[in-house]
Amino acid sequence: MAEQDADRDGLALDQLHVPLGPFLADWPAGLTVRLVLQGDVVQRVGVDEPATPAAGGAAEPFWVQPWLRAASGEPVPVGEAVRRRAAARLDSLCRLLEVAGWPAEAVRARRLRDDLLSGAPRAAVAHRLERFTRRVGRSRTLAWLTRGIGVVTAQEAREAGAGGPAARAGGDVTARYRQWLTDIRHDLLRLEDSAPLDAAVEESPRGLWSAEYPPSAALIALLPRLLEGAELAAARLVVASLDPDPDELAARSVVEVARG
Repeated sequence: MAEQDADRDGLALDQLHVPLGPFLADWPAGLTVRLVLQGDVVQRVGVDEPATPAAGGAAEPFWVQPWLRAASGEPVPVGEAVRRRAAARLDSLCRLLEVAGWPAEAVRARRLRDDLLSGAPRAAVAHRLERFTRRVGRSRTLAWLTRGIGVVTAQEAREAGAGGPAARAGGDVTARYRQWLTDIRHDLLRLEDSAPLDAAVEESPRGLWSAEYPPSAALIALLPRLLEGAELAAARLVVASLDPDPDELAARSVVEVARG
């Protein structure tokens, strides 16, 4: 049942408790964010810890597998890692574009992601990827829809422990998806790099990888401050622009349990 509380305008409005996730379309799988809404404005935010995989279940997050293998001493070429990283950022763009109401470009992002994951050579995807990044990056409508939402300066991101695109972008939702596009273009040039991956230098899709404090932990920690006071539609765009991977945190839980 709804309760009443004073909102930011001094009116008494119904207060609704609404969970988002963990199985929501175009939402980070496994993430549960609990909102208290008055009207369509977020008043309070809570984030559930991701469930720890059952014994014998898949514990390794898919998008950082090259970094996990390199950290364990296995030789992994840089080209394999940047291919996975570019695919991960295209996967994030799929969700953002769907939430923003641009399904046609979300489908293109999904196809490019799948081509990279299947091992397509650079020549096979370069032209389509360039057209995609140019079209999305120059879209005035998408920029207008996302401008000024979820602002995080580079310093604030670093102070929260966040790295990767979120810290480099240093701005709003628009800045973050444009940073993804820039990073994807750079990664495309390195698909054939056979040098060994240094997991301590080459960042994973969401920042430098650490099993003790995965990059997604910092992104999730940013959510309450960014979502409180936002309208519900804007809140979904903020989450999509950070796109934390709860599997990273679940994997951390497994490591902690293993260490006792």
